[in-house]
Amino acid sequence: MSLPGDERLADTAAEERLLSGSGIRHALEAFVTRVRGGDLGALPVVLGIAVIWTVFQLLNPVFLSSENLVNLTMQCAAIGTIALGVVLVLLVGEIDLSVGSVSGLAAAVLAVTFVQLQWNVVLSLIAAITIGCLVGLLYGFLYTRFGLPSFVITLAGLLGFLGLQLWVLGETGSIAIPFDSWLVQFAQQMFLPAWASYVVAVLAVGAFAWSLVRRARRRAAANLVSQGYAEIAVRSSVLLVFLLVATWYLNLYRGVGVMFLFFLALVVAMNFALTRTRWGRSVYAVGGSVEAARRAGIRVDRIYLSVFAMCSTLAAVGGILAAARLASANQSSGTGDVNLNAIAAAVIGGTSLFGGRGSAFSALIGIVVIQSISSGLTLLALDSYVQFMVTGVVLVLAVIVDSLSRRTRAATGRA
Repeated sequence: MSLPGDERLADTAAEERLLSGSGIRHALEAFVTRVRGGDLGALPVVLGIAVIWTVFQLLNPVFLSSENLVNLTMQCAAIGTIALGVVLVLLVGEIDLSVGSVSGLAAAVLAVTFVQLQWNVVLSLIAAITIGCLVGLLYGFLYTRFGLPSFVITLAGLLGFLGLQLWVLGETGSIAIPFDSWLVQFAQQMFLPAWASYVVAVLAVGAFAWSLVRRARRRAAANLVSQGYAEIAVRSSVLLVFLLVATWYLNLYRGVGVMFLFFLALVVAMNFALTRTRWGRSVYAVGGSVEAARRAGIRVDRIYLSVFAMCSTLAAVGGILAAARLASANQSSGTGDVNLNAIAAAVIGGTSLFGGRGSAFSALIGIVVIQSISSGLTLLALDSYVQFMVTGVVLVLAVIVDSLSRRTRAATGRA
């Protein structure tokens, strides 16, 4: 009679045999094994996007038009940047409920200093981003020094910084940002020329392939399991075809927006920081087990400080992008569904609420889901309450998938 421990050892040995193989067939078998073990990655959300796009396209053929998709990408940039910061705090098992208020405060500081005080736009940007960074450092200090729950700290911040935003804006309550400023032009009118967008796509795939090759060589030199060159070639080719087709289709209307490209650059940079630096490995370690990370010599307090600071800084950047896109900052900046959408995007994109699992790309694919739902329901002329309910259902489903995959990993010894 076999014991449960024997079955786990057998499963682990089988997985190691698959991973030690080479070639595309072995890669597919290893992927299936990981999925069966509860390591779903981005699979659920990718399937979800396919279903959402198919349904909305059947209900309204305009949904997948190049014009609507260009608008959708531009709408993703601001809240997607905020969601990128939320991903960071979720990775360490914490939460930030004030990202909307911080983004609104940053927008207010930008508008007041740039329009009313006549500062140089660069100085105004620095001031707004610095405010966001200081807010995050304050959160980190309160959390590490006094042990206050992040839920309470950031809930207080949500209220306090909303009040500060209203005070900064003053009696007018709304400040228009000049349309001829390069900031507004950046958010509304700047699109890559067609040739430049194709060059960017090719360079991105080239950098992706080179990173995989370097990683495979390092692992092979250390006698570790590494990807085969055939698998790298297939993955890179698929990505290249996808990017070239997507770029071609967006160029049928206005092309790739510079603001959306800026958001993508932030995602890639954050992914590099999380996966290729000591700081990123420490973030995952703290999210997995604080005590184990502390015993491994990681300065846990510094990780918390950096994560809260980066979350609020990205919230400020997202608020600036939103204000530039609307060409104004007002009392509603950062309010409404900004908090909901930013946090929901991070969770729906695959970042675990339990900490330690997720990636920077969770913000990208999560915000695509959120904005796809919003765009599709708008085209169907449905009221906003329907959007809230649908988004809520998708969020619950994402958390259920995360919880079930976590149980599966624990049952198979991979948690």
